[in-house]
Amino acid sequence: MTIAQPPVAVLKEVNHTYGRVQALTKISLEIPAGRMVGLIGPDGVGKSTLMGLIAGSRRIQRGLVSVLGGDMADKQHRTATCPSIAYMPQGLGKNLYMELSVLENLDFFGRLFQQDATERRERIEALTRATGLYPFLDRPAGKLSGE
Repeated sequence: MTIAQPPVAVLKEVNHTYGRVQALTKISLEIPAGRMVGLIGPDGVGKSTLMGLIAGSRRIQRGLVSVLGGDMADKQHRTATCPSIAYMPQGLGKNLYMELSVLENLDFFGRLFQQDATERRERIEALTRATGLYPFLDRPAGKLSGE
């Protein structure tokens, strides 16, 4: 007998806008545990926005985003949960500023996502230590190995 696991992510009535552009409108879904799930759709329908909300890299504007049993709007839950989430946006390497250091790139993107200085510093340290990039914080992104 298999015991049902709770979903890894639950979204209820999620809305997200960029200025006047409505990226997500009243999205509700559950992502089951132990399954591979894909998002398929044309360019500009909100797939990356949805994934960013689930991964904790985008601020929730309206609705509920629960991941691994907790509310992603709660900073403590995000801090505890984000290291367990692997998220690689499409074309990430194309979004880096090659002349800026690893630290400068991460700090810049943290500012874009409205993280305060303390949150940015803590997340940059945790992420770069977890990925082995910590020794390369001062290296320009364009000088990192692609391997």
